[in-house]
Amino acid sequence: MAPSTFTLTPSSISPSAFTNKHILITGGSSGIGLSTAELLLPFSAKLTILDINSPPTTSSLHNNKSVLVITGDIRDWKYQRAAFAQAIKQNGELAGVFVNAGIGENSDVFFTDELDQDGELKEIDHKVLDIDIRAAADTTKLAIHHMRKNNGGQGSGAIVLTASLAGYLASKGLPLYSAAKFGVVGLMRSLKNDVSRLNIAISVVAPAITVTPLLTKDGTLTLDSEVTKMTNFGVPLNKVETISTATAWLLSLGQKSNGKGILCQADKLIDIEEGLATSRKAWLGEEMLGYFRNGRGMKDFSKLKSKI
Repeated sequence: MAPSTFTLTPSSISPSAFTNKHILITGGSSGIGLSTAELLLPFSAKLTILDINSPPTTSSLHNNKSVLVITGDIRDWKYQRAAFAQAIKQNGELAGVFVNAGIGENSDVFFTDELDQDGELKEIDHKVLDIDIRAAADTTKLAIHHMRKNNGGQGSGAIVLTASLAGYLASKGLPLYSAAKFGVVGLMRSLKNDVSRLNIAISVVAPAITVTPLLTKDGTLTLDSEVTKMTNFGVPLNKVETISTATAWLLSLGQKSNGKGILCQADKLIDIEEGLATSRKAWLGEEMLGYFRNGRGMKDFSKLKSKI
């Protein structure tokens, strides 16, 4: 039986869920990240924002003493590593990390051929992959590295990654973006059992089309025109507040959020991971499911060895 859709509001979150809790958000100066940070601020959270830009001056995050902003390129491992260290030194151990920094895919790399300076076929642009999955993996690594030290070495914390509907149902015309978001979902699924042994939860929020600057294709289009065009075409849109509320809710659940995949479409939510888990026999078949279950207990499949 498929899980039911549901909705959330900020009142769905316990008022004390984030009091004096340190939350780090990548891509926190615009779109979903900004909305999430602005939502958490009245909950008395201590926030760290990692972004190439600072929050806009119109935001409640601007020049706020409860918000540490560390600007840099999320693709740079040394920047991320130093930023995490600085954040923890200033704001204390991490209660939550929102792995959110990402970009859209605005050019065709598979059917439009370009030549390099030698007249040979030019290598494709990997920026979407570099930001949307490689840098996301780096952030996740750093989150686990620090969170496992929480609570006197017992570990604690929640990690939420931004996936996408395109990470479950590949989006036509967005092959690299879809591949990256499938990778984000796979990262969560592969890590969830091991991180739970460290008292860390990992989950994904997977928005369908959401009203954020991502729709403007790097500013070449206006947000209002894109929203109008999609609305007239009947495309279901999310308000950005729907995604930020779902993210905050996941962060507030602690261990109970582990393994969840919250798909957001038309401002409705559903735990798609729950639905996939309960229907495995239908889409995998009884024989193949049996093979999978027989092999999953092999010790080599767990990578949790290091105590550092």
